Amino acid sequence: MIKNRIQEHVKVRAGDLVPHPLNFRTHPKEQREALAASYQEIGFARSLLGYRLPDGRIQLIDGHLRAEFDPDMEVLVELVDVTEEEARKLLLTIDPLASLAQTDKEIHERLTQITQADSIHLARLWQVTADDQAVLKKLKEPKAAPLAGEQFLVLVECRSEAEQVELLNRFKKEGLQCKAQLC
Repeated sequence: MIKNRIQEHVKVRAGDLVPHPLNFRTHPKEQREALAASYQEIGFARSLLGYRLPDGRIQLIDGHLRAEFDPDMEVLVELVDVTEEEARKLLLTIDPLASLAQTDKEIHERLTQITQADSIHLARLWQVTADDQAVLKKLKEPKAAPLAGEQFLVLVECRSEAEQVELLNRFKKEGLQCKAQLC
């Protein structure tokens, strides 16, 4: 029988949460930009995960970037009844377990066709998600020798970020290797 460790959900000021000192995940600029774009387009839609310390404060297990994004924002925290050792196990499990999921390319393509991002940061995130199986395959393959010779590039000037996203999506569907650039 699986134990339900969830105790309750509480609203707290993000800055009052205690980051876990053993959180090994770092958050690059691209992830921060994608989170900001998600908040702008959709809003706060995912609770953080934590547990109570003996002094009553809440120690984070998952959601460190969301907590530090705006310390004054009120966030919803899912509180779990775990020991410090169990919290460490969750730290080592939650993100890596999620990263093992694979993308169904047909469904992903259909979803991106019917869903438009206002932000290039979200559009880039969605494009990377489509390529996860290719990345996994490359990780398993022996390293190839670097490409020698010339590269032939085309630069297309777009009138807006929306047009850039639209063209990137179209080119990807046509099998072209392309990326967004902001000058």
